[in-house]
Amino acid sequence: MQTLSELVAAGRERDGVLFTTPERSARYSYRDFCTNVWKGGNLMRHYGVREGMAVAVVVGPKNPTDTDESGYLKDCPDGLLAILAATLDGAVANVAPDSEIDETALVAPAAWLDRYELAPGAKALAYGGPSDDPTVAGFERELWSENPLQPPGERAPDDPALQDADGTYSHGELLAASERVGTEYDIDAETTVAFRAPVTSAAAVVAGLLAPLRAGATVRFGDSTASDVAVAESDGSVPEKTVVRPGDISV
Repeated sequence: MQTLSELVAAGRERDGVLFTTPERSARYSYRDFCTNVWKGGNLMRHYGVREGMAVAVVVGPKNPTDTDESGYLKDCPDGLLAILAATLDGAVANVAPDSEIDETALVAPAAWLDRYELAPGAKALAYGGPSDDPTVAGFERELWSENPLQPPGERAPDDPALQDADGTYSHGELLAASERVGTEYDIDAETTVAFRAPVTSAAAVVAGLLAPLRAGATVRFGDSTASDVAVAESDGSVPEKTVVRPGDISV
């Protein structure tokens, strides 16, 4: 396995639950999530996302409150879905975008769109909401009608896939890091991973999404219940004994 396209395709063939959250009674299966990643890639292509371009992705709740912070998962994996979808198109997903968006597209909670200024021609896709702006595409609404097939194009291990404040990382680098995390922290199909870190770095994506997805584990967010492993910035305020700190991960 050398690209994120291969990781998503393999995940689509898995049985079991990928995500759980107390905010939603229905669980997200591997098959449903990975199929929706394919749909997300096709949707982004409809709005001009292609190889060599970039997509800004802001992770957050569908309907943020005043206390919610950017980057933290709560009730939906839409931001995670958008990250992977962009990479399947050959684009780079920027998980730590500036307020001025130069990327081809921005995917973010509808309530936070006014925090960002888009360059001419850039497309905003919102989850949650809905947005009052008719130029904003409804990410969830349009996703369901998209083609549930893998987006076209061949990716290579050295193709850039993810960007954060510290740099840009290739498909191969991200997958190699996910394998190291899975091995070091014994993440397997029986593991439940609590994703408590902000999704604003490549290391957080590796530990909280890619390593569990590779192993067949279940990811829990928006829940204070103890899990087997936590992905968190520190272990001072989490109930898990085993903590993966993104700052300790080399990508």
